[in-house]
Amino acid sequence: MAIDPMQEQIDHLLTLPEGEPIILMNLLRFAEGGEETYERYVKHCKVHGPRFGVEFVYLGKGGHVMVAEEGQAWDAVWIVRYPNAKAFFALLHDADFKSGFHLRGDSLTEAVLQVTTPWEI
Repeated sequence: MAIDPMQEQIDHLLTLPEGEPIILMNLLRFAEGGEETYERYVKHCKVHGPRFGVEFVYLGKGGHVMVAEEGQAWDAVWIVRYPNAKAFFALLHDADFKSGFHLRGDSLTEAVLQVTTPWEI
């Protein structure tokens, strides 16, 4: 199962308009004991992310699934807002942030990371 994006998927963010924020929806499935490790990762992100203008919009545990195919229930969802692609890349390449990034991989068995853009109606 997928946990991390491929480099070409990350590089695609460079095609977004320069000043446009990135709203990243994370759907998370934890490995056994992974919830506690992911909590450490969240705390790590909350220390380093704000230096790059990152906002942590919502973090919630999975609940009752009302509509989904079998196997589409998720353990948690995390919505994170980056000011733009430049801030996203700056965080990813920051040595202090990278020192704790392994916590994410250690805690998950599967993830969906979907970049969303504002939908003005």
